[in-house]
Amino acid sequence: MIAFIRGKVADCHPTHVIVEASGVGYWINISLNTYSKIRELKEVQILTHQIIREDGHFLYGFSEDDERQLFIHLLSVNGVGANTARVILSSLEPQSIREAIQFGDDQVFRKVKGVGPKTAQRIIIDLKDKVGKESVGLIPGAKVNIDGIGRTEATSALVALGFNRAQVEQVMRTFNPQELKEQNLEDLIKNCLKKLS
Repeated sequence: MIAFIRGKVADCHPTHVIVEASGVGYWINISLNTYSKIRELKEVQILTHQIIREDGHFLYGFSEDDERQLFIHLLSVNGVGANTARVILSSLEPQSIREAIQFGDDQVFRKVKGVGPKTAQRIIIDLKDKVGKESVGLIPGAKVNIDGIGRTEATSALVALGFNRAQVEQVMRTFNPQELKEQNLEDLIKNCLKKLS
């Protein structure tokens, strides 16, 4: 099992990062929370969780151990796969996930794409004892003007998370230019996730 990878950032997108370590480029799937913390770094240490399936080996990366632990906990819930767990971690902050589990608020999870009522209830029932009451603060991202490239990158990220491109583009058109100027890339993706749910 690969515990972490440390190296140069060769490429970084809202859904994945390529880290070059010892001449090897590792494709690591990430959440928006991790992206917001590493997007401007030239070198990173990414905590990882490896999933081996018949169709391939997949690495999921996290900037903090709290997020990795939540990912592993979510995978233990029947009906939650790696992509759904990543969408949950992209839609909600780790602290919000812990609070929803602690207070039994399944509505929080039902708003996430791919999580139905039964799965939302299972997350709370299965993880209530596993997930502690710790809270993790997030560093807010700097505001940047979302231009055409930013919208394209946000669209690509949402399509990679499993959303229909036509629906994503329709949601993108609901934002006026001023709203786009006031959002950074991860804010835009999170706001789209809310509208797509």
